[in-house]
Amino acid sequence: MSGIHQTITRLRELRMGAMADALSTQLDTPSLQQFSFEDRLGMLVEREWSERENKKLKRLIKGAALPEPANLEDLDSRASRQLDRSLVSSLSTCEWINRRQNLIILGATGVGKTWLACAFGTQACRLKLSVVFYRASDLYADIGSAMLDGSLPKLKAALIKPQLLILDDFGIGNLNAQAAHVLLDVVDRRMRSGSILITSQYPTDQWHGLFPDPTIADAILDRVVHQAHRLQLKGESMRKLHAAKRMLAT
Repeated sequence: MSGIHQTITRLRELRMGAMADALSTQLDTPSLQQFSFEDRLGMLVEREWSERENKKLKRLIKGAALPEPANLEDLDSRASRQLDRSLVSSLSTCEWINRRQNLIILGATGVGKTWLACAFGTQACRLKLSVVFYRASDLYADIGSAMLDGSLPKLKAALIKPQLLILDDFGIGNLNAQAAHVLLDVVDRRMRSGSILITSQYPTDQWHGLFPDPTIADAILDRVVHQAHRLQLKGESMRKLHAAKRMLAT
């Protein structure tokens, strides 16, 4: 085996496949030989780094379990939605997550709250922040199951560890006393570990009545609402608009 082919083999054994592929490409591309050793080495390192960053992003997005592929660049900010573009731009840096602040997205059903939450989740992943997405109703059901099978500590850890927890459609589902106690523990511990993004059809002044225990409601809302940015979505249902476009296209 020649020296260069042995080097390629060693790179693959070291799990540096992107660099190995890039080196093979250099060998097959005579025009690249005009560059200095330092430049060609830089190209190899850049290829390996880029590949690893892409894999990390894919892992973060997969781990987030976002239900919709969404990017802030594709945000529909038409005037009828009355979306605060400057606030969206500011929030896109995700500095609010680094500061352990929260984000509340409000609006009627179908206006795009879940999509926007997923877009912020994707943006956080791009910035190498860990994310997990939960529909509120699914979370309450999972809490009930975890209490029965003894896996509640594992579920709590999964909710506390990520830097951003997205809780979608708050106000929908059975928030019983047991689930509320678990939610309080998660929220309390997340104040020291990260941020929460909540979407809801209900304005925040109605959230208190969604809890079975007013004391727990006070404790959770004090931790979440008072240190949260807010985005209010208005306008027509995006689902209806998209359905209408599909009908026109047929």
